[in-house]
Amino acid sequence: MDPGAPEPIRSALMDGAKWWNQAFEAAGYKDAFKVEVLPEDADPMDVRYNMINWVHRSTRGWSYGASVTDPRTGEIIKGHVNLGSLRVRQDYLIAEGLLAPYEDGKPVSKEMEAMALARLRQLAAHEVGHTLGIAHSYTSSTENLASVMDYPHPIVNIKDGRLDLSAAYDDKIGAFDKVMIDYGYQDFPDGTDEDKALYEIIQNSLKAGFTFLSDQDARPLGSAHPYAHLWDNGKEPSDELDHVMEVRTIALKNFGERNIKPGTPMALLEEVLVPMYFFHRYQVEATAKVVGGLNYRYALRGDGQPVAELLTPQQELKAIESLLKTVQPSALALPESLLKIIPPRPLGYSRHRELMKGKTDLTFDPLAAAETASDLTFSLILYPARANRLFEHHSRDARLPSLESVIDKLFNATFKSPARNGYEGAIQMSTSYALFTNLAKLAINKDASAPTKAIATLKLDQLKSWLKARATTDEEWKAYYAYIVLQIDQFQDDPAEYKQDALMEAPPGMPIGSDEENYYRN
Repeated sequence: MDPGAPEPIRSALMDGAKWWNQAFEAAGYKDAFKVEVLPEDADPMDVRYNMINWVHRSTRGWSYGASVTDPRTGEIIKGHVNLGSLRVRQDYLIAEGLLAPYEDGKPVSKEMEAMALARLRQLAAHEVGHTLGIAHSYTSSTENLASVMDYPHPIVNIKDGRLDLSAAYDDKIGAFDKVMIDYGYQDFPDGTDEDKALYEIIQNSLKAGFTFLSDQDARPLGSAHPYAHLWDNGKEPSDELDHVMEVRTIALKNFGERNIKPGTPMALLEEVLVPMYFFHRYQVEATAKVVGGLNYRYALRGDGQPVAELLTPQQELKAIESLLKTVQPSALALPESLLKIIPPRPLGYSRHRELMKGKTDLTFDPLAAAETASDLTFSLILYPARANRLFEHHSRDARLPSLESVIDKLFNATFKSPARNGYEGAIQMSTSYALFTNLAKLAINKDASAPTKAIATLKLDQLKSWLKARATTDEEWKAYYAYIVLQIDQFQDDPAEYKQDALMEAPPGMPIGSDEENYYRN
């Protein structure tokens, strides 16, 4: 362990790394895995030392777990972990948003520190796992936290109407981690049929309900597996999304001055607001994968695993229902009391990429925030690969939702929902426009199939007819409907030349970084 890591961080990292001893002991090796502070006279570059390095960093970046291996045999010679200090700062920020802990005259709760240290323990265990040769296991969060090799989202419980972080992160090695160590490191007695023994380890794992799917199945936005995802929780994605939205509602209702320390510029409330407003974004991604989803495994002939199964209509419809809750004006509106205490940033505090983008110059733009949040949902549901699968799966099983029916549900939740007045009406316009933009994108996307493009184009024409027949005396809604009709007309005149407005992008979302290409980092 890097002796330069400060306390209590160093102890937390060592505790987490030591979790792997639980797996080795389960495989029969007592006290075989140890973690110690690097001796003063040792060189961390010495190949004899497996190192956990602590890197101070104020910008985004990933933590890594890598190995030096013998190219001839694959033997791991040295494990090398780099952990970035921004991780603990990001978790502390999330805790500030959830707990609003800064009450006048009261000591600051230790809950934030406890949550951040718990995350560091899990992080150390995760990256050390990579040095042991173990890949990401992204279905484990749906299997009772079966592996530290998943990416964990904080588990926030609701107790008596209050948010509770006492079980935010796991405190031990996972059951599937023990399986991987047993399979990879077991030294069988002489005379053992090793192939048969390894096969039995896998079969017992399958019987226990453990699955393994990794990066290629979890990271792409258009991927199809309903249970392989990053930063999600819960056995059923849609149920967890409902819970996460409830957590988000409580956090935003309580949001105010107590989310920042006394003496802090009020404008800095926006830094803490960002992870709360988008608290649901990764569970939205997980739930979207149920729509047009496919339940599959890395199955081998004769191993008894399911191969490639369509989901049930109930699963997909429930997912759509949960997703549509995330674009309701009531979910996206921020309290007036909060909007009144977020001023433009003072001298010396420029805007940066960690903040929400807007269209109102220096002032905080709540309508752009709503547009961004609704775009996250619509862009996932109407992702070309997902839309193509909706068409294909419905053609194979008419009970499953069709692409047409899904688009109709989106219309009913936005354009065709009763027109609201005031702030919620303005948000309704923002969400409806985000839907229109994503549907137009789908209609001309090179990755969309011909039937998908045809359906998207037809639905735009049907929307135009509905809008033209829509009677209203409200000048704002009349202008809005006319503008969308004009946009559809321009699209229909020359789809290839149609230029869409760019919707506001969300700030970088993953708790520590945004680049998805390097698979062996966290």
